[in-house]
Amino acid sequence: MCGIIGILSNEDVAPRLVEGLKRLEYRGYDSSGIATLENGSITRCRAEGKLANLETKLEKQSLSGHVGIGHTRWATHGGPTEDNAHPHATDRVAVVHNGIIENYAELKEELEKEQARFVTETDTEVIAHLCTHYLRQGLEPQAAANATFARLKGAYAIVLIFSGEEDLMIGCRSGTPLAVGYGEGEMFLASDSYALAPLTRKICFLEDGDRVRVTRSEAQIYINDNEAIERPVRITAQSGATSGKGEYRHFMLKEIYEQPSVIGDTLNSYISPTTGHVSVPADILEALKTTPRITLVACGTAFYACMVAKYWFEQVARIPCEIDVASEFRYREAPMPSAGLALFVSQSGETLDTLEALRYCKRQNQKILSIVNTIESTIERESDLIMHTLAGPEIGVASTKAFTTQLTTLACLALAAAQARSTLDEEGVHILSDALRSVPKIAADILGHDGQILTIAQEVMEARDVLYLGRGNLYPLALEGALKLKEISYIHAEGYAAGEMKHGPIALIDDSVPVVVVAPGNDPLFEKTASNVQETVARGGKILLITDRQGQHKLGDIVRWSVVLSEVHPFVAPILYSIPVQLLAYHTAVLKGTDVDQPRNLAKSVTVE
Repeated sequence: MCGIIGILSNEDVAPRLVEGLKRLEYRGYDSSGIATLENGSITRCRAEGKLANLETKLEKQSLSGHVGIGHTRWATHGGPTEDNAHPHATDRVAVVHNGIIENYAELKEELEKEQARFVTETDTEVIAHLCTHYLRQGLEPQAAANATFARLKGAYAIVLIFSGEEDLMIGCRSGTPLAVGYGEGEMFLASDSYALAPLTRKICFLEDGDRVRVTRSEAQIYINDNEAIERPVRITAQSGATSGKGEYRHFMLKEIYEQPSVIGDTLNSYISPTTGHVSVPADILEALKTTPRITLVACGTAFYACMVAKYWFEQVARIPCEIDVASEFRYREAPMPSAGLALFVSQSGETLDTLEALRYCKRQNQKILSIVNTIESTIERESDLIMHTLAGPEIGVASTKAFTTQLTTLACLALAAAQARSTLDEEGVHILSDALRSVPKIAADILGHDGQILTIAQEVMEARDVLYLGRGNLYPLALEGALKLKEISYIHAEGYAAGEMKHGPIALIDDSVPVVVVAPGNDPLFEKTASNVQETVARGGKILLITDRQGQHKLGDIVRWSVVLSEVHPFVAPILYSIPVQLLAYHTAVLKGTDVDQPRNLAKSVTVE
């Protein structure tokens, strides 16, 4: 969630700290700051809100110094104010921190008895005061840092700099990611390799429990207090290029429009564009062929991708599936089958709830298969098997192209499983393969409805509440559509299985509530959904029907709005019907004037529980 960067160099680091923070904006934040050593003393500049506010302050308060740390903060303890912004500091030490210190209250009480004076509402400030306490007892910086880390409970990545120490940074990882970058006469620490890509290609990823002492010439990694350990240094595959918006007003719109291309790239990595043959790595195929059950686990939008995949795996490949939201999964202590396959989906590959669920499944001797978009992530490194969605960097906090490439990858996986388990004959595989290969072109055609959806959004933006309905493998699309609208427009929205309307939610229907219905006319469950539409219209609900010509012919006369798409095979409908609901959320948010790319209170990479 929060972003961290630290630089040890032979030139002023402040400008590069700010550039590094810009590459961490995608993680979500509400304040930012940097600290450097000027003539051995800690100096700071912090600002609430966007990085532009920090840059404005730095124009008036120029920070020099060859060692420094920077931070983008997503508020957990204390509001998004300048006082609560990182780095936090005393006269002896400055700290940036991603995560939560669970025992901060008892540490704070203890330190206040030692005359420490707290000036923020954050849990992080205890780190600075605790380390200062040990420094004042005469410990050297590394020993003081070790003593501090030993007292902390929770999940965290921490970087410290010390007054008078011009050639030293100390970092620690426990639960949330931290990487070391190796330069020529300079060294770096950061939350992820994307932040480091313009600075160096030589990266080392710390493991849980690792601590690191960094100078300009080396990084010494150790566990416990001083037990040295080697971690592999690799050449990162991340691009140093900055992802720009190009001609688009927002990253989100750019990423919506990139979907035909990135879906095509993802498909071409698993399906031959000429023969239609589905191909996944042999070890993944073997796991799919032999598993008695797949356990699918994810958070947020990725969880809805797993919900769709459950339909695919069970209907097409005939594999029993369980699905869980990651934040709840490990706490119910689910029994896991022998030779079971646990499948995890994460855009960032750093989602802490998902990572902890993965570790639970490893302890239960499950084979771990993960689908991630971000290369070199913690989830990738801790998995047995890995598949990448080829969405490229997704900067908008609300997931769009990452979601549709997750769906595309899962669809290919389900089809490969059906082949391996002989649950589809050759003709059936060919039909679904052709349907998948048609998705990029149809996705491009759907973008042609952008103007019509903008017009509809002009009415939707006036609503206080919006409902979304779907059935079968489009029920998760109702949930995803409602989530998108909530995330970026701040309109209250809920998604329901259409058949559940009469079991309570229908009480909410009146002429002020738009109801978005995702229902292709060729869907086997269309007639049942049509009955739910009739029930809603009879109670004054305003229906937006996203359908095909067949569906429009049957219901077009009674609904308020129709968005009519090309007819598609029901197997691939969830991928394609995602696009109109994304566009509706986007245009509604723009019309309401919200921050589309960085909506309030949200983070792209959720690295706390």
